[in-house]
Amino acid sequence: MKTSRMVLTFGCLAGLLSSSLSLAAPALKPLPQKIRVLLVTGGHPFEKEPFFKVFQDNPDITYQAVEHPNAHAFLKAEPAKQYDVIVTYDYGQKITEEAKADFVARLKDGKGLVVLHHAIAAYPAWPEYWNIIGAHYYLAATNIHGVAKPRSAWKEGMDFRLHIADSNHPVTRGMSDFDVHDETYKWFDVAKECHPLLTTDEPESNGVVAWAKTYKGTRVVYIQSGHGHDTYENPNYQQLLRQAIRWTARKN
Repeated sequence: MKTSRMVLTFGCLAGLLSSSLSLAAPALKPLPQKIRVLLVTGGHPFEKEPFFKVFQDNPDITYQAVEHPNAHAFLKAEPAKQYDVIVTYDYGQKITEEAKADFVARLKDGKGLVVLHHAIAAYPAWPEYWNIIGAHYYLAATNIHGVAKPRSAWKEGMDFRLHIADSNHPVTRGMSDFDVHDETYKWFDVAKECHPLLTTDEPESNGVVAWAKTYKGTRVVYIQSGHGHDTYENPNYQQLLRQAIRWTARKN
């Protein structure tokens, strides 16, 4: 009887191990040339050391971190020769007409764009930014074309599950549903042309929490997650961000 139990237990463990290995994401092939990233921050506090470590540990990239109010100078044509993808993690910024034109010009040039967490509200007074990222986060209650919009809401310290909406998309390929301890956002609008990548059933959050789209020919990804070290250190988040950068750089 003991022998049978041992064999049964070993068999169950082996089965679980085999199952977990079969669900493991395939390793990404090394890139022949690293992707050059411009990492933009400013306007919102964050845990700098663990956040930047995500980029330091990404084997696909080199990166240059710039912070507002100095970031817009890097959107000029000459500095833009030094990067392939823009990753934004900024918030609540004012932007001049010149900087708006430079931003759009870089996207027209084909620079990829990855927008993280609170950068959904980076330029609240610039309507074209909503078209660029595919979402409108409301920092105050308003009325849009006769429709009342409440102020968008957030809630910190939430434990919830993220579901892979499209397992065939290069940004989420090889990934499975995963749990996060993070901040939620809700009551913001997502454009119809956005392609959902992650969803959640958490009632304190919008249903779609990551998506892919294009803007004037360039690739754009938004990822709602990314409030603090619990997310930065989550291997699933790291993989998601790594694959988002690859896709926007057209290296998938």
